[in-house]
Amino acid sequence: MKKWGPLLLLLSLFSFLHLSPIPAQACSCAELPGVEEEFERSTAVFSGKVIDIREKTNSAGFNYKSILFQVIQTWKGVNETQVIITTGLGGGDCGFAFKEGQEYLVYAYESDMYVEKALSTVICDRTNELRLLEEDLASLDEGQAPREQLDLTEEQEDEQEGIHEKRTLSSWYVILLGVLLVVGLLALIYRRKRI
Repeated sequence: MKKWGPLLLLLSLFSFLHLSPIPAQACSCAELPGVEEEFERSTAVFSGKVIDIREKTNSAGFNYKSILFQVIQTWKGVNETQVIITTGLGGGDCGFAFKEGQEYLVYAYESDMYVEKALSTVICDRTNELRLLEEDLASLDEGQAPREQLDLTEEQEDEQEGIHEKRTLSSWYVILLGVLLVVGLLALIYRRKRI
């Protein structure tokens, strides 16, 4: 039974590490593209005020921020009065540090990075506070006000699909590990009583 002790310890350690992975992330950006180049490659370009920021977790277990904007002016890809943009948490994942109540000029692109087919932006894009992008505003035409009234408050408050499934799977994994450990300990006690 002495052979089982280290094996159970190794199994427990492996399970613990598997349940709480620490993803390694790094962010490196080349020089920002020019206004025209960024406009062309963007799916949506708009100015807006941040009205809500939520930290969420997608079905793969990655954390990100969901930013709800009240759209002020639109140049491309957005016709609604509200839009949700996704970005990383900041630091190594290139997430942009939006602040609630602040106005921004946003260059966003469609991405599956956080949520399937969502508009996203990162620090490697020209997205920035509206007051800091006079060059961009001078290069863009006047734009237009959004035409379609939309309230995305409820959508912003909802958690993403798949989180519940992930938690349920993790719970079953922990229960199975616990059962295996109990069986191993019972086998060890039974062996010792026989000797």
